[in-house]
Amino acid sequence: MSTAIINISSLVTNDPSLGEGPLGLVQDAAVVIDGDRVAWIGESSKAPATDNAVDAGGRAVIPGFVDSHSHLVFAGDRTAEFNARMSGRSYSAGGIRTTVAATRAATDEALEANLTRYLTEALRQGTTTFETKSGYGLTTHDEARALRIAAAHTDEVTYLGAHIVAPEFADDPDGYVSLVTGEMLDACAPHARWVDVFCEKGAFDGDQARAILEAGKRHGLVPRVHANQLGHGPGVQLAVEVGAASADHCTHLTDADVDALAQGTTVATLLPGAEFSTRAQWPDARRLLDAGVTVALSTDCNPGSSFTSSMPFCVALAVRDMGMTPDEAVWSATAGGAAALRRTDIGRLTPGARADLALLDAPSHVHLAYRPGVPLVSAVWRRGVREL
Repeated sequence: MSTAIINISSLVTNDPSLGEGPLGLVQDAAVVIDGDRVAWIGESSKAPATDNAVDAGGRAVIPGFVDSHSHLVFAGDRTAEFNARMSGRSYSAGGIRTTVAATRAATDEALEANLTRYLTEALRQGTTTFETKSGYGLTTHDEARALRIAAAHTDEVTYLGAHIVAPEFADDPDGYVSLVTGEMLDACAPHARWVDVFCEKGAFDGDQARAILEAGKRHGLVPRVHANQLGHGPGVQLAVEVGAASADHCTHLTDADVDALAQGTTVATLLPGAEFSTRAQWPDARRLLDAGVTVALSTDCNPGSSFTSSMPFCVALAVRDMGMTPDEAVWSATAGGAAALRRTDIGRLTPGARADLALLDAPSHVHLAYRPGVPLVSAVWRRGVREL
């Protein structure tokens, strides 16, 4: 079955060859979907005949959001921690242990129900592709089951046994690194595409992080790195050196860090929900963009430091507080996220791309930042199927 979405006021394609500017904007546009793929893009008056037609009524269409960094396999929440932090206590990596205890105690069914709840939330806000991680089990059994649960819902699954040192290894962090790079990795690698590490004071230092990422590479996993969130450190340059797809957070950067990102292929994934929820320093997106770094935006949805599943909210924060233009933020939340996942079939609306798109109850994508907090996504197609 083929479907034409016609009378689109402004269509973001993310293909400059199809329209105006870096977003490839097409005015008075139509999109033709055939099966799970985009078959045609152009002016609405020239749309070919199809089996079905949907009248966009002068509203905007954008590619589905690509959320390339989330932590959705968990149990419980950290309301008390958030409440205390908003009363003056700073965020530290140690709060993760609260979620580890709750996750270990939860059944598989409870973890999957929680995951699907937040995926449904994200879909309603236009997210059609998401990455998610383990990291709240920190035992071989619990990390492997988290990845199995996640893999039933997405191809973009990340092994994050190196989130923090497991409580049982508090006095033996090197022993935990040995577990993460040995038995745990053997059990987890078959269920994952990526390997990640929290390279930060209070978690893993540069040498430990390198050992973990290199071990993951030997098992066929591609690196990603939690880097430079809480302070300056080796994470960003390590990410570039090991060929990581993305360095995530990138809040505290030296000139050398920015240069490394600009000269390499690693995407800088910015997670403004974390800074919003922790009252921390904002990442300087303008500095990165002006240096020629590829930037992605993502939610970092997790129960401790960024409990939001809303990509539109992150777009608004990036424009308001991180120096991005509305066009740049929308690109980073779609094509940028796809780049962070090394995907070319999503994050754009071009013939042959996957038919993932969102219809906005607004005449332009700029309204995502212009009207923060307003539920503007009125319809979503994923793999060519209307799901909202």
